[in-house]
Amino acid sequence: MDRPLSIPFNRASLAGREMEYMRQALEAGHISGDGAFSKRCHALLEKDLGVGKALLTTSCTHALEMAALLLDLRPGDEIVAPSFAFVTTVNAFVLRGARPAFVDIRPDTLNLDEAKLEAAVTGRAKAVIPLHYAGVGCAMDAIMETASRRGLAVVEDAAHGLFGRYRGRRLGSLGALAALSFHETKNFTCGEGGALLINNPALFERAEILREKGTDRSKFFRGQVDKYTWVDLGSSYLPSDLLAAFLLAQLERAEEIQVRRRSLWLRYFERLSPWAGRIGARLPIVPPECESAHHLFHVLLPDGDKRDALIRGLRERGILAVFHYLPLHLSPMGRSWGYREGDFPVTEDVSARLLRLPFYNSLTADDQERVCGAIEDLTRAW
Repeated sequence: MDRPLSIPFNRASLAGREMEYMRQALEAGHISGDGAFSKRCHALLEKDLGVGKALLTTSCTHALEMAALLLDLRPGDEIVAPSFAFVTTVNAFVLRGARPAFVDIRPDTLNLDEAKLEAAVTGRAKAVIPLHYAGVGCAMDAIMETASRRGLAVVEDAAHGLFGRYRGRRLGSLGALAALSFHETKNFTCGEGGALLINNPALFERAEILREKGTDRSKFFRGQVDKYTWVDLGSSYLPSDLLAAFLLAQLERAEEIQVRRRSLWLRYFERLSPWAGRIGARLPIVPPECESAHHLFHVLLPDGDKRDALIRGLRERGILAVFHYLPLHLSPMGRSWGYREGDFPVTEDVSARLLRLPFYNSLTADDQERVCGAIEDLTRAW
């Protein structure tokens, strides 16, 4: 029987003023969407990321759904995205009738392979969705050049990437649109939440309308119209101001949290480098033009059987380490579009061998040592 978990894969933690801010929201009598704390989150994200507009949403999924609406996707359109991704990276666009045109990933960063992007673009393609895996930026120069030449919108899936950089620019500030996640597994959290980042000013006004159930309610509250009405498609994407209050307390400690996560990442890297060299495992690769957001720490084991055995062995010692994305092209939905095994070999290989280690803001040095020691013990005979 497995021991009770003493080192979970993830554990959410307070950064400082969460409870104080939530109490302030309650005392102010406004806990529905777009209250004072939502507005402070918007302003902080816009300033720190250098984006034109930030709008909190109830999830990263909903931010991506808003992006699909803003792009006016229709049945028969295509979006280009990596198969090695979370389901909503693609599903948000499939909901509008679009078909995914999958692309394989690079073997180093595990991001969309920019060298294979051109071949995936057909006359039906409308957008490309680069996912910044683990918080390491995609090769955005090449992706943006191809997108511009082929008339594609770029929607960054920056769920892992908040405060990471590519060539000095913040992830989320490069495409026309970008989506963030504040799920409890992310560097900054309010339990469930997200944000849509908008870098094309032509989309600002419509984004507000879509987020407000398809109404011009935001204009009404600013005094720009004397009443509001239904003017477009939309849904209810606003998170409670209680969640925004919690999130603001985390975002205000961004520098401290990111320094902490970088320290945890480096400790794993330095501690496990000799072990990886001995058994033929591979640790994360961060190209020199990228500054990682340090969202997660992964290891690529020599083969899938060894990965699965290590997951079991760690679990027996009370440590939860997990695999990550299963290839979307091999899912039942992916196969329904005609994709088959062997279509994207790097994705299939990586998915079978990748192991994510416990990684969260309150993880201690002692716990990391225990994780690394257990990994060494369990693989000593390999």
